[in-house]
Amino acid sequence: MLRLPLLASGAALMVALVAAPALAQERAPEERQRLLDLAFTLGESHALRQVCEGANDQFWRSRMVRLTEVEQADQAFDAQLRERFNTGFAARQGEFPVCDASSRKAEQQSARKGQALALRLSQSMRAVHHVAADPEALSPN
Repeated sequence: MLRLPLLASGAALMVALVAAPALAQERAPEERQRLLDLAFTLGESHALRQVCEGANDQFWRSRMVRLTEVEQADQAFDAQLRERFNTGFAARQGEFPVCDASSRKAEQQSARKGQALALRLSQSMRAVHHVAADPEALSPN
């Protein structure tokens, strides 16, 4: 079975993103929106992967569970994240009921989208951590 290298790199980026805990309530509104977009994309990816790998495949669902654990979001935002995941899953599950070239192409596109979202989130986290780690950057001198 063909394994797409983009999916592997997207998974590695996702692991790197969730390796550094960040509380969702501390995120800026645009980062919270990116998290919601990422949850939707993870849901899409989960559905598309299951079409070809089978219903027992939990690769992307487990990444979503890890994301919610790391974010430690308040109950309302956690519910939004889960709803976005489920909406993405349902959208792609209905659109691609069989594994074929078009479902594989959609899987690649979803992986690229998720990779871009995770990269933007990780860059904003690095910028915040860099400023926080450098007290000189905060002084008005």
